[in-house]
Amino acid sequence: MEEVKNYFEQHRSSHLSQLKEFLSIPSISADPDHKPDMGAAASWVEGSMQAAGLENTAVMETGGHPVVYGDWMHAPGKPTVLFYGHYDVQPADPVELWETPPFQPDIRDEKIYARGATDDKGQVFMHLKTIEAFMQTKRELPVNVKFCIEGEEEIGSPNLDEFVEKHRELLQGDVLLVSDTPMLEKGRPTVCYGLRGLAGIQIDVNGAKGDLHSGLYGGGVANPLHALADILASMHDDSGRITVDGFYDRVLSLTDQERRAYAELSYDEESTRKELNVPELFGEEGFSFLERTWARPTLEINGMHGGFQGEGIKTVLPSAASAKITCRLVPDQDPDEIVEKLTAHVQQKTPKGVVVNVTPFDKGRPFVTPFDHPAIQAAGRALETAYGTTAAYTRMGGSVPVIETFSQILNVPVALMGFGLPTENFHAPNEHFHLENYDKGLEALAEYLMEISENL
Repeated sequence: MEEVKNYFEQHRSSHLSQLKEFLSIPSISADPDHKPDMGAAASWVEGSMQAAGLENTAVMETGGHPVVYGDWMHAPGKPTVLFYGHYDVQPADPVELWETPPFQPDIRDEKIYARGATDDKGQVFMHLKTIEAFMQTKRELPVNVKFCIEGEEEIGSPNLDEFVEKHRELLQGDVLLVSDTPMLEKGRPTVCYGLRGLAGIQIDVNGAKGDLHSGLYGGGVANPLHALADILASMHDDSGRITVDGFYDRVLSLTDQERRAYAELSYDEESTRKELNVPELFGEEGFSFLERTWARPTLEINGMHGGFQGEGIKTVLPSAASAKITCRLVPDQDPDEIVEKLTAHVQQKTPKGVVVNVTPFDKGRPFVTPFDHPAIQAAGRALETAYGTTAAYTRMGGSVPVIETFSQILNVPVALMGFGLPTENFHAPNEHFHLENYDKGLEALAEYLMEISENL
């Protein structure tokens, strides 16, 4: 490993220049005007794969932006690590809030500033340089590797499910390694082994054929806003538990080992309360803040609309009201089943005098790799070696449906070893990546390949 570490140090300047080149490409997947840039970024990734020593590289077409593939399969009897990442980035707006132009990378205070620096070009680049370091110093890799780098993650990966299904044999491996999640905090390397899923609905409540004068009709016609308020209030009890029938039927409980690991993180709930400026934290009784936000399901009202929204008062009885709801799901909850249960609950709680429709929206399955899986524990050891401190084992409260896609279709364990920090402004102006984590992350990724070679 010393040769590999020395290679990173000796080539740091030239590698960062290459990273700047990659970050200079405005590969914004959401904007059709940047389609040529998407092609340029895909070609750049393929060229970097070839330079690193990967074989069978290809820019593979999809129904949208292409996927870039490459592999090296010359380690007989050793596991195969599949790397996933994305080369597309978020729009840079509002550009005027950037201190330096978003696609003119700038290094200051040992941070590199650019759109995509941390999400996810910088971390994809680290994977490529890890391969290059082994190939340049040892002329071989300790494991077999495959790369799948897509160009649509920032728009929801609409074509990736079909791509993975179509190419499942090509992409098959023994572990999926992803660097696109944040560390717990500065100096605290983190292995994420689970993500929550998602189920979203919109509730539309309709009453009279049009808005009515509340003096003429109030008290004689059902008010859709009142009906909506009743429906929404019926979804939780006073202790924060969700009251939708059957909502918790499939929920897998945390293991004692997981609960101990979360407790050992010594998370400061009071600091969070003060930072958020709320009188107290709130949630399902019997669980800590981390358990509630990482490993318990939720039902949240994301927005409500109805009636007069302007300044002052308009004495109107509105004809319609609506609300948007999303649920974060945990293993083994099924988003389709949850939508069915939500719909049944709404229908059961609909007051007289109104008509209610439920429309499903975003869905994504939760995933978890067992906490004690060798691929997860290997990640912890690799991070501890690189950072010189014990790694945190976490789940994430958010949802990344593409990870569940790989988990389900390829049936592989997933290790999420991200090196960004929550404070690095991904999706916001002045996105940046701490070079401390770039350096230590390279070492951790190299250590992980060695760990997997011997322990999977």
